[in-house]
Amino acid sequence: MPSKRLLLLSNSTNYGQDFLEHGEAPIRAFLGSEISQVLFVPFAGVTFSWDAYAERVRERFLQMGYALQSVHEANDPVQAVEQAEAFAVGGGNTFHLLFHLYKAGLLEPIRRRVQQGMPYIGWSAGSNVACPSIKTTNDMPVIEPPRFEALNLVPYQINPHYLDTHPAGHQGENRDDRIAEFIEVNPNVHVVGLREGSILQVEDDRIALLGGKKAKIFRKGQAPFEVSATDSLQFLLM
Repeated sequence: MPSKRLLLLSNSTNYGQDFLEHGEAPIRAFLGSEISQVLFVPFAGVTFSWDAYAERVRERFLQMGYALQSVHEANDPVQAVEQAEAFAVGGGNTFHLLFHLYKAGLLEPIRRRVQQGMPYIGWSAGSNVACPSIKTTNDMPVIEPPRFEALNLVPYQINPHYLDTHPAGHQGENRDDRIAEFIEVNPNVHVVGLREGSILQVEDDRIALLGGKKAKIFRKGQAPFEVSATDSLQFLLM
């Protein structure tokens, strides 16, 4: 049976670093030398054009040694998915990304290819759509996708850019409060608060936390708890 392979980044740019700089070594190790070209999904881009987004990511991946085609450039996007060697799904607005995945009819083809072993790289919104749904995104619903159900490549939810700080004097809900609402309504789902600079790597039945920071785990009926790279995260795949 093919191995399911995913590299899910919380963010694309760390403070003080260049675009995908913190992800370069993990991406190179993940794709290896057998992959020559990556198919990019730019649909999360809203305030910048998909052409501009694709060019930025293309330049970065070329620096890492990989050619890149953007799915929006393809005459037949479904065929491009079927022929792809690997996927990179960029960040931006998660609702916009999911809307256009549905519109282009790409959810099922992408899901099928990843289940067959095609490597999948996502950051921010691109990591959100790898989950069962996009219900733990931080984004505003600027557009309405047909459903919140996403690629369902992993059985848990990710909250990217996770922060547990609360500004002095701020009276609104913090991130933990919002996630507590999610697990109250969805009691059988783990949520991973993935801090910036952190990456979840899935290799079939193995999962690892990369990036040197702890992640925070939420589930109804349990007190939230921190995990590090040395802890087993296998419970997330059960």
